[in-house]
Amino acid sequence: MERWSNVMWESLVPRATKRAEVVGILRRECDDRALILDRRRTLVPNAFVIELPPESHRRLTDDSAQVAGHLAAQVRRYAAQQGYTFAGPVAVDLASADDAGVGRFRIRSRLAPHHR
Repeated sequence: MERWSNVMWESLVPRATKRAEVVGILRRECDDRALILDRRRTLVPNAFVIELPPESHRRLTDDSAQVAGHLAAQVRRYAAQQGYTFAGPVAVDLASADDAGVGRFRIRSRLAPHHR
């Protein structure tokens, strides 16, 4: 676990940036894209894609499911604290993006309804 955690943070975050920033950006995605449905329900994105430079993505390939699971758990925890709801299960995917820039990442989010 320690190995993938170190690789994840080295891949996602430039050295000068704090590790918590990735989780903070995921939280901001929820806050910034929240849809207030009524007094009791605020809907937030549940599908996140973290686009990484190709080399960073390659280094995380073997552990991407664990990394994504950890980040999804952080989103679920934050949403519970804020009283947010989701349209479906929370999913975080790691993807390669040639235009993300060296040592940089980009996060995209959307509402993804649960299909039964």
